[in-house]
Amino acid sequence: MDKATQLIDTLRSLDSVVVAYSGGVDSTFLAVMAHRTLGSRALAVTAVSPSLAAAERAASADLAAQWGFPHRVIETNETDNPEYLANNTNRCYFCKDELYTHLFGLAAEEGFASVVDGFNADDLKDFRPGHKAGQKYGVRSPLFEAGLTKAEIRALSKEMGLPTWDKPALACLSSRFPYGTPIVLEVLGRIDAAESFLHSQGFRQVRVRHHDKTARIEVDPTEIVRFADPATRDAVVARLRELGYLYVTVDLAGYRTGSMNEALPHLPQPDTPRRQT
Repeated sequence: MDKATQLIDTLRSLDSVVVAYSGGVDSTFLAVMAHRTLGSRALAVTAVSPSLAAAERAASADLAAQWGFPHRVIETNETDNPEYLANNTNRCYFCKDELYTHLFGLAAEEGFASVVDGFNADDLKDFRPGHKAGQKYGVRSPLFEAGLTKAEIRALSKEMGLPTWDKPALACLSSRFPYGTPIVLEVLGRIDAAESFLHSQGFRQVRVRHHDKTARIEVDPTEIVRFADPATRDAVVARLRELGYLYVTVDLAGYRTGSMNEALPHLPQPDTPRRQT
């Protein structure tokens, strides 16, 4: 049995599902497959909070409308939780715990049998404390259960014509803070504005890592050379200083997944492939 068929069989066995849908590569593919398999018995739900980039909220809704799958937006309140705001290494646990509280409540109220997420076969390589919250609640991960890797999900998405097939990796805005630096709502907005500006300048894969008064910019290594252009450099510096940063730097190692995890000695070293938390 091929993996796509196994995925369909798993979804059929669940009968009805609420899909945790962020608009990224994995959750979009899962939402579309769930809709094709289960029809109205699949509901994609996007959780909105200050840690979600504004552009991603709009993009997820637009994509659901274009592809015709049922979609709902809910608000979550992880930023009200002091344990989340403390930004220790288990921050993602509290985020997912809040999310699944809402999704399982919705599922119970409206008669959906299961809650599913976009966890895939490659995600075991990464540091993902949020996955423990999923295990606590009994979230199913059909992509993982089918053995689908990120590359395979991208390839299948491309075959289907999904515009997310080559979408850059996503992560919540709180992942831009070093562990131990408290999450500040005003700064989440600053980071969102900074990254939106860099996207407007044509940079595709972007992270603005927040280090107090310093913004450490990560872009794809092939795009680092663009900062040698005075006009680009001056525009970026001006905008990020306007947003409140005193120093604006470019990380010469370029974008890599989970770069904040490099400060944690028990995790894989920087040259080990892994995904963003």
